[in-house]
Amino acid sequence: MRGRRALTIWAIAVLVYLAAVFHRTSLGVASIEASARFGLGPAALGTFTVLQIGVYALMQIPTGLLVDRYGPRRVLTVAAALIGLGEVLFAFVTSYPLGLLARGVLGVGDAMTFVSVLRLVAAHFPGRRYAALAAVTAALGALGNLISTLPLAVLLDGVGWTATFAVTGAATALYAVVLALRVRDAPEGTAPARHRASSLRVVLGSVRQAWRTPGTRLGFWTHFSTMFAPAMLGLLWGFPYLVQAQGLARPAAGALLAVLVVGAILGGPTVGALISRRPECRTPLVVGYLLAALGVWAVLLGWPGGHVPVPVLLAGFALLSLGGPASSIAFAPARDYNPLHRVGTATGVVNVGGFVAITVSALAVGLLLSLFAPLGPATAFRLALLAVVAVLLLGLWRTSVWWRRARAAVFDAQARGEDVPVRIRRRAWDLAAA
Repeated sequence: MRGRRALTIWAIAVLVYLAAVFHRTSLGVASIEASARFGLGPAALGTFTVLQIGVYALMQIPTGLLVDRYGPRRVLTVAAALIGLGEVLFAFVTSYPLGLLARGVLGVGDAMTFVSVLRLVAAHFPGRRYAALAAVTAALGALGNLISTLPLAVLLDGVGWTATFAVTGAATALYAVVLALRVRDAPEGTAPARHRASSLRVVLGSVRQAWRTPGTRLGFWTHFSTMFAPAMLGLLWGFPYLVQAQGLARPAAGALLAVLVVGAILGGPTVGALISRRPECRTPLVVGYLLAALGVWAVLLGWPGGHVPVPVLLAGFALLSLGGPASSIAFAPARDYNPLHRVGTATGVVNVGGFVAITVSALAVGLLLSLFAPLGPATAFRLALLAVVAVLLLGLWRTSVWWRRARAAVFDAQARGEDVPVRIRRRAWDLAAA
């Protein structure tokens, strides 16, 4: 009975995360309509996504602190209301400043969802199931991204901008009532684990403690490296790249973007099951994905003539789609190596990583597209997307550094006779690093 109640609470919470991802990624196929509606060029259009994702990134640590102090139920309820309000406003405005305000409000609400859901998982399920449920949560949230590709494009063509965004925004705001009534912060008979910070100094100390934990830092750079490229393509630049640079029809471009989401949905449970059974494989899987992703970008950007065949695009997007499932691995070390009352804060710190990378890469691509626009769409996108490769290389380097340091911390704990969540064996490169 208790397990069924936990699953029900998790399912209710996951639905608001699905809605948040839908609204977050809705500009992916509406970017061309948004450009016409607001009269924007590439750099200004990119600001919508940069603002929304930037707000998301800035809100992660405050969200973690709020969840640890007030509980995930309250935070999720406010999140649903803000997401709905922001999308309804976006449905009716026609001026650029008000459009930015609407996306900013949406970004604040969006920022509160994922950390809250994972905090509920940590409270209602045993630790051994956390990694698997985090991966499945991310995969189910990706359904929102799937709905925001071809189905949203059909809605926009059928009923128009205002009706599409007004109805979906209002439905999300009303869902806040369900969250308030049905979600509980802890199992029955258990007091919620909350961090009652008494001052700003104590709050900042909690953030510092989370950041100084090598598992948290490893999670930050893992998230930074893995999720940003497929998210950036799905959020904003994938559709224009496929239509304007690769010459695909809009339905074909929408179908290719859907591959990014389908891969995440299918890959999430697979990755979750694997890392639950073999937790020592977590970071090797991440590094393997990052090396493969570098290979994909080398092919896409280095293809002779710039126009990549559709089968190659399909294969490349399918491999990049695994970045979402790989990013869910980032939250496992944060959960394992922080006490429960600080898990929300540590999860927020980790979640900052991917959205900082999205913000930087989306802004850089938009600015470079404006700079290289006279060279034509194919060449401009080829040069602009080199920014993605630069961010990917940075993330791979820092992930490798903190993987080694996190392993060293585990070996030190084992030498002191402490229990560690994941026991690992020394390798030759561990000895060399020491």
